[in-house]
Amino acid sequence: LTFPETGYYTQSAEGKDPFGQKGDFVTSPEISQIFGELIGLWFVAEWIAQGRKSSGVYLMEMGPGRGTLMDDMLRSIRNFKPLAQAIDGIYMVEASPSLRKAQHKLLCGDNALEEIDIGYQSTCKYTPDLKIIWCEDIRFVPRETDSSPFIVAHEFFDALPIHVFESIKAQAAPKQIRTPTGIHKVDPSATGNPNTVSQWRELVVSPTSPYATHDTLNTPKSQRDKPVPEFSLTRAQAATPHSLFLPEQSQRYKNLKDTEGAVIEVSPESQTYAADFAVRIGGGVSPSALYTNHPDQTPPPTGRRVSPRRAVEEIVKKQASGAALILDYGTASSIPINSLRGIKQHRLVSPLSEPGKVDISADVDFLALAESAINASLHVEVHGPVDQARFLTSMGIEQRAAQLVKLAVDRERGSVAEKGDGEE
Repeated sequence: LTFPETGYYTQSAEGKDPFGQKGDFVTSPEISQIFGELIGLWFVAEWIAQGRKSSGVYLMEMGPGRGTLMDDMLRSIRNFKPLAQAIDGIYMVEASPSLRKAQHKLLCGDNALEEIDIGYQSTCKYTPDLKIIWCEDIRFVPRETDSSPFIVAHEFFDALPIHVFESIKAQAAPKQIRTPTGIHKVDPSATGNPNTVSQWRELVVSPTSPYATHDTLNTPKSQRDKPVPEFSLTRAQAATPHSLFLPEQSQRYKNLKDTEGAVIEVSPESQTYAADFAVRIGGGVSPSALYTNHPDQTPPPTGRRVSPRRAVEEIVKKQASGAALILDYGTASSIPINSLRGIKQHRLVSPLSEPGKVDISADVDFLALAESAINASLHVEVHGPVDQARFLTSMGIEQRAAQLVKLAVDRERGSVAEKGDGEE
């Protein structure tokens, strides 16, 4: 999705906008200003609950889209002047140059956009001395030990990569294995009982067989008006580095290993982001170190580098401070399965069709995010997940909607009255 040249979000084609009726999907902030206003109020409430810090506050949004959510949040927050004055900066984590341009226009107006060492910088149109900084990656956003980060991630995690694994029945342990240094015999005592060792196999992207049909691929009926996809997910014949490592990192996955045919979806990148949020809020070991511990080992974006020292340092905060709000599609208590999907022109399509031209989404494993956050920092609390309707209702969406309707009716009546005054 974010590959520099051909990624869905990063392609530089002029006029390409994935959002809205003319795009591929519509997000909540684009439907009504109420959504962003209530998110802003939630952060106000958190700031008040944490003692009304007078400085060191910064806002951060992950994958800000057009910038509509942050714009609505800022309009809401500026009504609370003590908080507005306490904000030292706003960070927008955005990989797409075209979306960054749209966000800058909305949030900064005609204020100049200049390149800095960690990305780009401009000035907020609402507050002349408030800087808005764009970074390609969260690792470029400074971690201050005395700061209060307020982080929002709306429909961000569902766009992150996943790995899919299937449990297969116990098989005899191999007598030898091939490594980069040659073929080696396996010590039988190290493999356990070969009759009871279940294994995970990764589902990998493979070219579709030329004889494949929608029936053999179990394509949903709603997607059968399109040609058979060129690629499909197939089970690897042998273990992969990912299948040996990722499903062993949580007891939730291990509990399913002996269930033949069990399928799980794991997003290590999502877990790293959740850990990063936690460390920024409560302190702990920098989650950048996780990039050297799992097989993905994601490098920094091209053109910039992350300090090796920073990748292993411990962030010590005098006091835990800040909050993160994650709003997304996902499972409340179970591990997602078979949730990978493509979205184009407001319809579900194969996620493996037309690479770079189709949005790809997968359900978020909220419990995995919670587990990662708690493991990363001893000083954070995790609440939820809760249904979004319940959250918005508790934040006063019905009252705010009624208020806006009344304002619209009053304005319409005023407009009619003005027109009537000039008529005979």
